[in-house]
Amino acid sequence: MINLLQTNPLWFTIACGIIGLLVGSFLNVVIYRLPKMMMRDWQIQCAELNQSTVADAPALTLSTPHSSCPQCGHAIRAVENIPIISYLWLRGKCASCHTAISIRYPVVELVTGLLSAYTASHFGYGLAAISAILFVWALIALTFIDFDTQLLPDSIILPLLWLGLLVNMQNTFAPLPTALVGAMLGYLSLWSVYWLFKLLTGKEGMGYGDFKLLAAIGAWLGWSILPIVILLSSVVGAIVGIVLMVIAKRGRAIPIPFGPYLAGGGLIALFWGQDILNTYLTTLT
Repeated sequence: MINLLQTNPLWFTIACGIIGLLVGSFLNVVIYRLPKMMMRDWQIQCAELNQSTVADAPALTLSTPHSSCPQCGHAIRAVENIPIISYLWLRGKCASCHTAISIRYPVVELVTGLLSAYTASHFGYGLAAISAILFVWALIALTFIDFDTQLLPDSIILPLLWLGLLVNMQNTFAPLPTALVGAMLGYLSLWSVYWLFKLLTGKEGMGYGDFKLLAAIGAWLGWSILPIVILLSSVVGAIVGIVLMVIAKRGRAIPIPFGPYLAGGGLIALFWGQDILNTYLTTLT
């Protein structure tokens, strides 16, 4: 099997796409449960500081309890949890109470599968493809969590940062010194913008999670790619923000998470960042 994947790019791409679909199903669990787990931990910590108690609640982890319908409590069987296929088979409804299931579940599965397959095709069999797929999975989870809660969990970002440095010990995406500087500059660049904006306006323009996410992207791709990531994420964020204000009539005072746009910029830079940088430098000479 390993020999087949090494010698046949198509089979490697298909295998990674299928694994991506399965992982996408798990990412749906992470996206939904991790913020709730964080909130519970914060409540316990606050209660300890205040010397009070927290109301008992069922234990919640990424593995327990088993997935169920939030409306009727119907336990989701394995046959009802096949990525995309089960959603189509159930016609987007709970098998028990027929409550509509959010379209986002199959969307996350499909996006994860397609991006995993494309990453495998882009890099080919090897460390670069396998590590890049892990990078993509983390960015997908962070994107949807930030959209829902405006949180970027340390439990995903910090391992992602250290993994990027570890992967680049073999110069996989950038030389290790470049990756180290990328992590530092990624954090300090947005940290500086944060404090400048706060000093000028008295308001917080972004969260600390954004600093850490850009640091993680810098650890993976190196410092030279960071301007491209920031530019791409800012342009996309501005466009989406304008669209939300015009079409959805979303007020300027309502915060818009920046993490998804950083993740999008990081994905573009992962695949085409060096080409974009080379093209830009060529136009200057």
